[in-house]
Amino acid sequence: MALSHSVRGDGAPLILLHGLFGTRENLGMLARQLADDFTVYSVDLPNHGNSFHADKMNLGQMADAIQHWMDAVALSSAHFFGHSLGGKVAMELALKSPHCVDKLVVADMAPVEYAPRHDAIFAGLLSLDPATLTSRAQANALLEKHVPEPGVRSFLLKNLRKTDSANFRWQMHLAGIHASYPALIKQNRQARFAGPTLFLKAEHSDYIVADYRGDISSRFPHAEFKQVGNTGHWLHAEKPELVAKLVARFLFN
Repeated sequence: MALSHSVRGDGAPLILLHGLFGTRENLGMLARQLADDFTVYSVDLPNHGNSFHADKMNLGQMADAIQHWMDAVALSSAHFFGHSLGGKVAMELALKSPHCVDKLVVADMAPVEYAPRHDAIFAGLLSLDPATLTSRAQANALLEKHVPEPGVRSFLLKNLRKTDSANFRWQMHLAGIHASYPALIKQNRQARFAGPTLFLKAEHSDYIVADYRGDISSRFPHAEFKQVGNTGHWLHAEKPELVAKLVARFLFN
C-alpha cells in the first residue's frame, strides 16, 4: 500500500496533497516555489498517480494512508497544504491525528458535505475504453460530449498512459475513485484541530461560502481566511506565485 511521492528542497517538512483526478504533478509549480524554504513532499493520493489502488476508500482511510506513509519515511509531523480532495484528506488527518500536523493550509475546500458535482465527468470518463483508443485526440473528442471545457478535459486526460502495446490505460484507479466518491464528499469528522490553519478561498469558486464558517470554526478554532482574487477552484495553478507567497508567509509566522 505504498504512496508514490517526490521530494525537493530543504527546510521544515511540507506535504502537498492534490485534488480529485489529479497527481502530485499538479502541484509541481507550487512545490518549486516553496522548495527554497521547505523540504517539500509531493504525494500521490491513494487511487491516483502511481500510488496504490483500492476498490473503496473513505476520508478516514485516506488519512490513515498518509499517516502510514509518514511513518515509512520517518516524518513524525509536517506542515500540510491540501487542495480540493487533498484539503479534505489533510483536514481529516489533522482532526484524527493532530500530532501529525504542524500547520495546515486548505485550498478552496471546507469540512462540509458537498452535493455531487462530478457526475458528467464520471459519465465521460467511464464511457471511454482506454484499450480501444488510438490517440489522445480521439479521447478528447469522445470526452467532449460530456465535458465541454477544454482545460478540464486536458487535466483529466493527463491520466491516460501508453501501454507497451501502444494502447492506452488509466493511470488512476477510475473504478475505485468512482466507487469511493460518495464517501469522499462527506463532511469531515466532528473533532477539533487546535493548530494554526489557513483557508484559501478562490474568489470565483463556491467551495467555500459564508454559510460554511460555522462548520470550519467548530473544527478549526484558530482558522484564518484569505481570498485569492480573480481565481477559480484551481487557484494554485492560476496564481502560483501569490499562493506560494501566502503559504510561506503563514507557515513562517
